Amino acid sequence: MQPRNMSMSGVVDLAAVKAAGEAKAKAEQARAEAARHGGTAAVPPSSLVIDVDEAGFERDVLQRSSEVPVVIDFWAEWCEPCKQLSPVLERLAHEYNGRFVLAKIDVDANQMLMQQFGIQGIPAVFAVVAGQALPLFQGAAPEAQIRGTLDQLIQVGEERFGLTGIAVDADAEGARAAEPEDVVPVGPYDALLEAAVQALDANDFGGAAQAYRNVLADDPGNTEAKLGLAQAELLSRVRDMDPQRVREDAAAKPADVQAQIAAADLDLVGGHVEDAFSRLVETVRRTAGDDRDAARVRLLELFEVIGGDDPRVTAARQALARVLF
Repeated sequence: MQPRNMSMSGVVDLAAVKAAGEAKAKAEQARAEAARHGGTAAVPPSSLVIDVDEAGFERDVLQRSSEVPVVIDFWAEWCEPCKQLSPVLERLAHEYNGRFVLAKIDVDANQMLMQQFGIQGIPAVFAVVAGQALPLFQGAAPEAQIRGTLDQLIQVGEERFGLTGIAVDADAEGARAAEPEDVVPVGPYDALLEAAVQALDANDFGGAAQAYRNVLADDPGNTEAKLGLAQAELLSRVRDMDPQRVREDAAAKPADVQAQIAAADLDLVGGHVEDAFSRLVETVRRTAGDDRDAARVRLLELFEVIGGDDPRVTAARQALARVLF
Protein backbone atom coordinates (compact mmCIF):
# COMPACT_ATOMS: atom_id res chain seq x y z
CA MET A 1 0.00 0.00 0.00
CA GLN A 2 1.43 3.36 -1.01
CA PRO A 3 1.57 6.18 1.48
CA ARG A 4 -0.94 8.97 0.98
CA ASN A 5 -1.83 12.36 2.45
CA MET A 6 1.41 13.58 3.98
CA SER A 7 -0.14 17.05 4.38
CA MET A 8 -0.71 18.89 7.64
CA SER A 9 -3.66 20.79 6.18
CA GLY A 10 -6.49 18.29 6.84
CA VAL A 11 -8.23 18.06 10.21
CA VAL A 12 -10.16 14.96 11.23
CA ASP A 13 -13.52 15.51 12.92
CA LEU A 14 -13.04 13.57 16.16
CA ALA A 15 -15.97 13.27 18.56
CA ALA A 16 -13.97 13.48 21.76
CA VAL A 17 -11.55 16.27 20.88
CA LYS A 18 -11.46 19.55 22.75
CA ALA A 19 -11.39 22.85 20.95
CA ALA A 20 -7.86 23.77 19.89
CA GLY A 21 -7.99 27.15 21.57
CA GLU A 22 -8.99 25.59 24.88
CA ALA A 23 -6.22 23.00 24.61
CA LYS A 24 -3.67 25.69 23.83
CA ALA A 25 -4.78 27.72 26.83
CA LYS A 26 -4.45 24.67 29.06
CA ALA A 27 -0.98 23.97 27.68
CA GLU A 28 0.13 27.52 28.39
CA GLN A 29 -1.34 27.35 31.89
CA ALA A 30 0.43 24.03 32.55
CA ARG A 31 3.77 25.40 31.38
CA ALA A 32 3.35 28.51 33.53
CA GLU A 33 2.54 26.36 36.54
CA ALA A 34 5.53 24.12 35.87
CA ALA A 35 7.80 27.15 35.57
CA ARG A 36 6.67 28.39 38.99
CA HIS A 37 7.68 25.04 40.47
CA GLY A 38 11.06 24.84 38.82
CA GLY A 39 10.12 23.37 35.44
CA THR A 40 8.44 20.26 34.11
CA ALA A 41 9.69 16.96 35.46
CA ALA A 42 11.56 14.87 32.92
CA VAL A 43 9.99 11.60 31.77
CA PRO A 44 11.77 8.26 31.25
CA PRO A 45 12.48 7.11 27.67
CA SER A 46 9.81 4.42 27.99
CA SER A 47 7.17 7.18 28.08
CA LEU A 48 7.97 8.13 24.47
CA VAL A 49 6.27 5.01 23.03
CA ILE A 50 3.00 3.92 24.66
CA ASP A 51 0.19 1.48 23.97
CA VAL A 52 -3.20 3.20 24.04
CA ASP A 53 -6.74 1.81 24.20
CA GLU A 54 -10.20 3.37 24.14
CA ALA A 55 -10.39 3.66 27.92
CA GLY A 56 -7.14 5.62 28.15
CA PHE A 57 -7.43 7.62 24.94
CA GLU A 58 -8.49 10.91 26.51
CA ARG A 59 -5.77 10.77 29.18
CA ASP A 60 -2.92 9.33 27.10
CA VAL A 61 -3.58 11.15 23.81
CA LEU A 62 -5.94 14.12 24.12
CA GLN A 63 -4.62 15.46 27.41
CA ARG A 64 -1.01 14.72 26.54
CA SER A 65 -1.39 16.53 23.22
CA SER A 66 -1.65 19.81 25.14
CA GLU A 67 2.04 19.33 26.07
CA VAL A 68 3.58 17.55 23.09
CA PRO A 69 2.43 16.34 19.63
CA VAL A 70 1.17 12.75 19.83
CA VAL A 71 1.69 10.58 16.74
CA ILE A 72 -0.76 7.67 16.51
CA ASP A 73 0.23 4.41 14.82
CA PHE A 74 -2.87 2.35 13.96
CA TRP A 75 -1.70 -1.23 13.53
CA ALA A 76 -2.70 -4.90 13.85
CA GLU A 77 -0.78 -8.10 14.51
CA TRP A 78 -1.73 -9.59 11.11
CA CYS A 79 -0.65 -6.49 9.14
CA GLU A 80 2.72 -7.08 7.43
CA PRO A 81 3.30 -3.41 6.40
CA CYS A 82 2.67 -2.48 10.05
CA LYS A 83 5.61 -4.67 11.04
CA GLN A 84 7.82 -2.62 8.71
CA LEU A 85 6.55 0.79 9.77
CA SER A 86 6.13 0.45 13.54
CA PRO A 87 9.82 -0.19 14.38
CA VAL A 88 10.80 2.88 12.34
CA LEU A 89 8.31 5.08 14.20
CA GLU A 90 9.45 3.71 17.57
CA ARG A 91 13.11 4.35 16.76
CA LEU A 92 12.35 7.88 15.59
CA ALA A 93 10.33 8.58 18.74
CA HIS A 94 13.44 7.87 20.80
CA GLU A 95 15.72 9.71 18.38
CA TYR A 96 13.55 12.86 18.49
CA ASN A 97 13.89 12.64 22.28
CA GLY A 98 10.65 14.19 23.47
CA ARG A 99 9.70 16.31 20.46
CA PHE A 100 6.74 13.95 19.96
CA VAL A 101 5.22 10.92 21.68
CA LEU A 102 4.21 7.77 19.77
CA ALA A 103 0.87 6.18 20.71
CA LYS A 104 0.27 2.67 19.31
CA ILE A 105 -3.36 1.57 18.83
CA ASP A 106 -4.29 -2.01 17.95
CA VAL A 107 -7.30 -1.63 15.64
CA ASP A 108 -8.60 -5.13 16.37
CA ALA A 109 -8.95 -4.29 20.06
CA ASN A 110 -10.13 -0.71 19.59
CA GLN A 111 -12.80 -0.67 16.90
CA MET A 112 -14.47 2.52 18.15
CA LEU A 113 -11.25 4.54 17.78
CA MET A 114 -10.73 3.09 14.32
CA GLN A 115 -14.23 4.21 13.33
CA GLN A 116 -13.87 7.66 14.90
CA PHE A 117 -10.75 8.34 12.88
CA GLY A 118 -12.33 6.91 9.72
CA ILE A 119 -9.54 4.38 9.22
CA GLN A 120 -9.99 2.54 5.90
CA GLY A 121 -6.70 0.62 5.89
CA ILE A 122 -3.59 0.10 7.97
CA PRO A 123 -0.98 1.04 8.78
CA ALA A 124 -2.44 4.50 9.20
CA VAL A 125 -0.67 7.32 11.00
CA PHE A 126 -2.34 10.36 12.55
CA ALA A 127 -1.24 13.05 14.95
CA VAL A 128 -3.11 14.89 17.68
CA VAL A 129 -1.84 18.38 18.46
CA ALA A 130 -3.55 20.47 21.15
CA GLY A 131 -6.66 18.35 20.74
CA GLN A 132 -6.75 18.52 16.93
CA ALA A 133 -6.41 15.31 14.95
CA LEU A 134 -4.34 15.54 11.77
CA PRO A 135 -3.99 12.77 9.13
CA LEU A 136 -0.33 12.14 8.32
CA PHE A 137 -0.10 9.16 5.96
CA GLN A 138 -1.32 5.66 5.24
CA GLY A 139 0.93 2.75 4.34
CA ALA A 140 4.61 2.06 4.99
CA ALA A 141 6.37 5.26 3.91
CA PRO A 142 10.11 5.77 3.27
CA GLU A 143 11.99 6.94 6.38
CA ALA A 144 13.08 10.19 4.75
CA GLN A 145 9.45 11.03 4.01
CA ILE A 146 8.43 10.14 7.56
CA ARG A 147 11.14 12.42 8.97
CA GLY A 148 9.96 15.28 6.80
CA THR A 149 6.38 14.82 8.00
CA LEU A 150 7.49 14.66 11.64
CA ASP A 151 9.54 17.83 11.23
CA GLN A 152 6.54 19.59 9.74
CA LEU A 153 4.30 18.30 12.56
CA ILE A 154 6.71 19.55 15.22
CA GLN A 155 6.87 22.93 13.50
CA VAL A 156 3.06 23.17 13.48
CA GLY A 157 2.99 22.29 17.19
CA GLU A 158 5.53 24.98 18.03
CA GLU A 159 4.25 27.79 15.81
CA ARG A 160 0.50 27.37 16.27
CA PHE A 161 0.27 26.01 19.79
CA GLY A 162 3.58 26.71 21.49
CA LEU A 163 4.36 23.01 22.07
CA THR A 164 8.10 22.61 22.52
CA GLY A 165 8.10 18.96 23.57
CA ILE A 166 8.87 17.25 26.87
CA ALA A 167 12.14 16.68 28.71
CA VAL A 168 13.50 13.12 28.76
CA ASP A 169 15.72 11.76 31.52
CA ALA A 170 17.72 8.81 30.22
CA ASP A 171 18.63 7.84 33.81
CA ALA A 172 15.03 7.89 35.06
CA GLU A 173 14.29 4.25 34.22
CA GLY A 174 16.55 2.76 36.86
CA ALA A 175 15.44 5.17 39.56
CA ARG A 176 11.82 4.57 38.67
CA ALA A 177 12.20 0.82 38.95
CA ALA A 178 13.57 1.20 42.47
CA GLU A 179 10.67 3.36 43.62
CA PRO A 180 7.51 1.78 45.04
CA GLU A 181 4.52 1.96 42.74
CA ASP A 182 2.09 4.78 43.39
CA VAL A 183 -1.07 3.71 45.13
CA VAL A 184 -4.04 4.63 42.96
CA PRO A 185 -7.19 5.37 44.92
CA VAL A 186 -9.99 2.93 44.14
CA GLY A 187 -13.43 4.41 43.66
CA PRO A 188 -16.63 2.64 44.72
CA TYR A 189 -17.54 1.77 41.11
CA ASP A 190 -14.09 1.14 39.63
CA ALA A 191 -14.55 -2.64 39.51
CA LEU A 192 -17.88 -2.37 37.69
CA LEU A 193 -16.55 0.22 35.26
CA GLU A 194 -13.49 -1.90 34.54
CA ALA A 195 -15.73 -4.93 33.95
CA ALA A 196 -17.77 -2.86 31.52
CA VAL A 197 -14.66 -1.78 29.60
CA GLN A 198 -13.46 -5.38 29.38
CA ALA A 199 -16.88 -6.43 28.09
CA LEU A 200 -16.74 -3.71 25.42
CA ASP A 201 -13.27 -4.89 24.38
CA ALA A 202 -14.68 -8.40 24.03
CA ASN A 203 -17.63 -7.09 21.94
CA ASP A 204 -19.99 -8.19 24.74
CA PHE A 205 -22.11 -5.07 24.39
CA GLY A 206 -25.00 -6.49 26.41
CA GLY A 207 -22.71 -7.30 29.33
CA ALA A 208 -21.10 -3.87 29.15
CA ALA A 209 -24.49 -2.15 29.11
CA GLN A 210 -25.62 -4.10 32.17
CA ALA A 211 -22.45 -3.22 34.08
CA TYR A 212 -22.98 0.46 33.32
CA ARG A 213 -26.64 0.21 34.37
CA ASN A 214 -25.54 -1.31 37.68
CA VAL A 215 -23.40 1.75 38.34
CA LEU A 216 -26.16 4.15 37.33
CA ALA A 217 -28.65 2.38 39.59
CA ASP A 218 -26.63 3.61 42.59
CA ASP A 219 -25.13 6.75 41.04
CA PRO A 220 -27.47 8.17 38.36
CA GLY A 221 -25.14 11.11 37.70
CA ASN A 222 -22.02 9.03 36.97
CA THR A 223 -20.73 10.61 33.75
CA GLU A 224 -18.46 7.74 32.75
CA ALA A 225 -21.25 5.20 33.15
CA LYS A 226 -23.75 7.31 31.17
CA LEU A 227 -21.28 7.75 28.32
CA GLY A 228 -20.30 4.07 28.38
CA LEU A 229 -23.92 2.91 28.39
CA ALA A 230 -24.76 5.11 25.40
CA GLN A 231 -21.76 3.73 23.49
CA ALA A 232 -22.53 0.11 24.36
CA GLU A 233 -26.15 0.44 23.29
CA LEU A 234 -25.15 2.13 20.04
CA LEU A 235 -22.61 -0.56 19.17
CA SER A 236 -25.13 -3.27 20.02
CA ARG A 237 -27.68 -1.72 17.65
CA VAL A 238 -25.37 -1.44 14.66
CA ARG A 239 -23.49 -4.73 15.08
CA ASP A 240 -25.85 -6.81 12.93
CA MET A 241 -26.86 -4.08 10.49
CA ASP A 242 -26.27 -4.35 6.75
CA PRO A 243 -24.90 -0.83 6.11
CA GLN A 244 -25.73 -0.83 2.41
CA ARG A 245 -29.31 -1.92 2.97
CA VAL A 246 -29.81 0.55 5.82
CA ARG A 247 -28.61 3.46 3.70
CA GLU A 248 -30.69 2.36 0.69
CA ASP A 249 -33.79 2.16 2.90
CA ALA A 250 -33.13 5.60 4.37
CA ALA A 251 -32.72 7.11 0.90
CA ALA A 252 -35.79 5.39 -0.53
CA LYS A 253 -38.05 6.00 2.50
CA PRO A 254 -37.47 9.53 3.81
CA ALA A 255 -40.75 9.34 5.76
CA ASP A 256 -39.83 6.05 7.48
CA VAL A 257 -38.72 7.11 10.96
CA GLN A 258 -37.10 3.79 11.88
CA ALA A 259 -35.11 3.81 8.62
CA GLN A 260 -33.81 7.30 9.43
CA ILE A 261 -32.97 6.32 13.01
CA ALA A 262 -30.99 3.28 11.84
CA ALA A 263 -29.09 5.39 9.29
CA ALA A 264 -28.30 7.98 11.98
CA ASP A 265 -26.81 5.25 14.18
CA LEU A 266 -24.57 4.17 11.30
CA ASP A 267 -23.62 7.79 10.59
CA LEU A 268 -22.45 8.28 14.16
CA VAL A 269 -20.47 5.03 14.36
CA GLY A 270 -18.81 5.98 11.07
CA GLY A 271 -17.72 9.32 12.51
CA HIS A 272 -20.29 11.41 10.58
CA VAL A 273 -21.55 13.10 13.71
CA GLU A 274 -23.16 16.17 12.15
CA ASP A 275 -24.86 14.05 9.48
CA ALA A 276 -26.41 11.85 12.17
CA PHE A 277 -27.66 14.85 14.13
CA SER A 278 -29.04 16.73 11.14
CA ARG A 279 -30.81 13.60 9.84
CA LEU A 280 -32.68 13.18 13.11
CA VAL A 281 -33.42 16.89 13.53
CA GLU A 282 -34.96 16.87 10.06
CA THR A 283 -36.93 13.72 10.93
CA VAL A 284 -38.29 15.44 14.04
CA ARG A 285 -39.24 18.47 11.95
CA ARG A 286 -41.37 16.55 9.47
CA THR A 287 -43.07 14.08 11.83
CA ALA A 288 -45.55 14.19 14.69
CA GLY A 289 -46.78 12.12 17.61
CA ASP A 290 -44.99 8.87 18.43
CA ASP A 291 -42.79 9.07 15.33
CA ARG A 292 -41.52 12.50 16.31
CA ASP A 293 -40.90 11.36 19.88
CA ALA A 294 -38.96 8.28 18.70
CA ALA A 295 -36.65 10.42 16.57
CA ARG A 296 -36.22 12.98 19.35
CA VAL A 297 -35.36 10.33 21.96
CA ARG A 298 -32.79 8.68 19.68
CA LEU A 299 -31.20 12.07 19.01
CA LEU A 300 -30.86 12.68 22.76
CA GLU A 301 -29.27 9.23 23.13
CA LEU A 302 -26.70 10.07 20.45
CA PHE A 303 -25.95 13.32 22.28
CA GLU A 304 -24.93 11.14 25.25
CA VAL A 305 -22.48 9.19 23.05
CA ILE A 306 -20.67 12.38 22.01
CA GLY A 307 -20.94 14.31 25.27
CA GLY A 308 -22.80 17.46 26.17
CA ASP A 309 -19.74 19.73 25.99
CA ASP A 310 -19.10 19.02 22.31
CA PRO A 311 -19.97 22.07 20.15
CA ARG A 312 -21.75 19.85 17.62
CA VAL A 313 -24.10 18.70 20.36
CA THR A 314 -24.74 22.32 21.36
CA ALA A 315 -25.55 23.25 17.76
CA ALA A 316 -27.82 20.24 17.31
CA ARG A 317 -29.66 21.00 20.56
CA GLN A 318 -30.36 24.50 19.27
CA ALA A 319 -31.58 23.11 15.93
CA LEU A 320 -33.81 20.63 17.76
CA ALA A 321 -35.29 23.42 19.89
CA ARG A 322 -36.10 25.42 16.76
CA VAL A 323 -38.06 22.60 15.13
CA LEU A 324 -39.84 21.69 18.37
CA PHE A 325 -40.83 25.18 19.43
